[in-house]
Amino acid sequence: MAQISAHLPKPEWLKVRPPSGENYKRIRELSYDLGLHTVCEEAHCPNIGECWGGGTATFMLLGDVCTRGCRFCAVTSGNPKQPIDDFEPTKIAYALKQMNLNYVVLTSVDRDDLKDGGAKHFAKTILETRKSCPEILIEVLTPDFQGNLDDIKVVVEAHPDVFAHNIETVERLQSVARDRRANYRQSLKVLKSVTHMDDSIYTKSSIMLGLGERDDEVIQSMKDLREIDVDILSIGQYLRPSSWHLAVQEYVSPSKFEEFKEIGESLGFKFVAAGPLVRTSYRAGEFFIENLVRQERKS
Repeated sequence: MAQISAHLPKPEWLKVRPPSGENYKRIRELSYDLGLHTVCEEAHCPNIGECWGGGTATFMLLGDVCTRGCRFCAVTSGNPKQPIDDFEPTKIAYALKQMNLNYVVLTSVDRDDLKDGGAKHFAKTILETRKSCPEILIEVLTPDFQGNLDDIKVVVEAHPDVFAHNIETVERLQSVARDRRANYRQSLKVLKSVTHMDDSIYTKSSIMLGLGERDDEVIQSMKDLREIDVDILSIGQYLRPSSWHLAVQEYVSPSKFEEFKEIGESLGFKFVAAGPLVRTSYRAGEFFIENLVRQERKS
């Protein structure tokens, strides 16, 4: 398709309602009171109302300043200049108990300034959450830890239900969209290592469309993920956070997303969430995972 102007109005299928509802207000207020960051707000997620209203939320660990500067991301980049909040895992566990959620996603900014990239902090948050909310399902969406297998193992050994790490875009566009310290093969290495360390943990990744990728490149990315046994895939539309972020090259139609969903399912993913407003942490996907994990726990 031809490139489009960044000033062209978004198509009808990308319009969303402002978030509202009692559950949304309750989660927002409790997060603010405890000084917690949610990626739902930091990254301007369009699904915040649906997810918070439906029993899931995504908390961002290790502060709200990322040491990397990916050109698609709304999270602030720079030097964090702040120590880790050692009480954050306990605060999150407490908040989750009050929120009565079914599913939580724990993610973080990249913290290349830390020796372990924040791996121990992830693990501590998982363990504290398990103690406080034994029934909740935990997904982690991690940075790449610079490919350090020892750091990845620290998180794996805390045993989240789902381990997610995003390849973000097709291999050709990695250097265009992502910080130079990230790359496609390193991201695949992270996901592959999780399965090798503990194949009972579901693995998950995500791809953005609309950055100028070709269909065959998207399909190749799906094949690369299935080759390392990634279980779950999210495919969504890239939306430009500001004028200095990468411009949208294409608004991909819902029918094209449906086509990719069908291809992904044919390749063997356990679940594919694909649509213009789908994000890595997406209620439809999490609802499927929730049912899958709970059924396995019963068997």
